[in-house]
Amino acid sequence: MGMRLRRISVFDAVNMLFLLVLCLAVVIPFWYMLTVSLSPVSESLGGRFYLIPEQLNFEAYRYLFSTDRFVRSIGNTVYITVVGTAVNLLVSITLAYALSKKTLPGRKLLLLLMLFTMVFSGGLIPKYLLIKSLGLLDSYWALILPGATNAFTVLVMKTFFQSLPESLDEAARIDGAGEPRILLSVVIPLSMPIIATFSLFFMVAHWNEFFGAIIYLSDNAKWPIQVLLRLMVVAGEANIASENNLDFELASKVGDNVKMAAIIVAMIPIVVVYPFLQKHFAKGAMLGSIKE
Repeated sequence: MGMRLRRISVFDAVNMLFLLVLCLAVVIPFWYMLTVSLSPVSESLGGRFYLIPEQLNFEAYRYLFSTDRFVRSIGNTVYITVVGTAVNLLVSITLAYALSKKTLPGRKLLLLLMLFTMVFSGGLIPKYLLIKSLGLLDSYWALILPGATNAFTVLVMKTFFQSLPESLDEAARIDGAGEPRILLSVVIPLSMPIIATFSLFFMVAHWNEFFGAIIYLSDNAKWPIQVLLRLMVVAGEANIASENNLDFELASKVGDNVKMAAIIVAMIPIVVVYPFLQKHFAKGAMLGSIKE
């Protein structure tokens, strides 16, 4: 018995050590970016690593938010994320609810067509030509409408809706509720866990929009933050301000720290939103444990 307890304790110690190393491997790069962003340009250009900056310096953040280009890119990303997530939820929820009804005419054909899209795709060039023919080039809708929903999301939501008790649906119909009222008043409140989960997926996808923006948006004034980050980090252009709005004295004091500051600013919104959606995940576990 004692040998067994000893083996368990050794396993727990090794497991905790492994998880600690894994956690440090994830946290240290983010901490490094934060310290560099708060360091003077002389320290950030030196390539040295500090757990704590020797001198707190917010010039990189002040420089970023003094440039119209960076602030505008943040606004573009917020717009794409909010509108895109709303469109994703609207299309996905309504389509999944309709397909969850076995009396829907052509239901099997629609499911087959959706499954077909999970295996085959038209490719990038036909997609570009389609968006061009629809007049969506250089428009935010080119980033939103093509991905309004996907087969995986609809199928998972459909399965969840079908798992809800039919007695609730029947009770609502007896009270005179129609399909829109049942969806809004019965189905959606009970489906908040899965809706919150996919909302987070949609938000992260739209916030990290990069490839589509490069292909479909030729106007750099409409670029989201990820495209600007690529310009700063990969292309090495720390000077992102236009000459009309550039503080040359301030721009001379920034270097790698402004790149790290831009990455930190781009990460914060998703990190802040996640805790508010996490409570629905826990609620979903409790909801799934309730049996009739």
